[in-house]
Amino acid sequence: QVQLVESGGGLVQPGGSLRLSCAASGSIFSIYAMGWYRQAPGKQRELVATITSGNTPNYADAVKGRFTIARVYAKNTVYLQMNSLKPEDTAVYYCNLVRTSITYWGQGTQVTVSS
Repeated sequence: QVQLVESGGGLVQPGGSLRLSCAASGSIFSIYAMGWYRQAPGKQRELVATITSGNTPNYADAVKGRFTIARVYAKNTVYLQMNSLKPEDTAVYYCNLVRTSITYWGQGTQVTVSS
């Protein structure tokens, strides 16, 4: 089993920044991709950013130029640097890890952008 634990969420004013972290532990022995998704109240979970095992990042259009995803492969950790935050970024942010045919999810961390 793989366990994912997110941290770094909180309350921030519009224009502010937060850095989310996700640490994976457990039976991790193969190549995998990691990513961040978010779910706002009343909405479906949506892609924020992903990063491949080769460190190729991919971003949703809504966050391009504001968010940056990075990973430290040896530590099984992925980060999401969020700048210029907007109220519409408010959501629970979930980390995931994909290895072969299995997808693992964290429990989520709340990000609230409000004045």
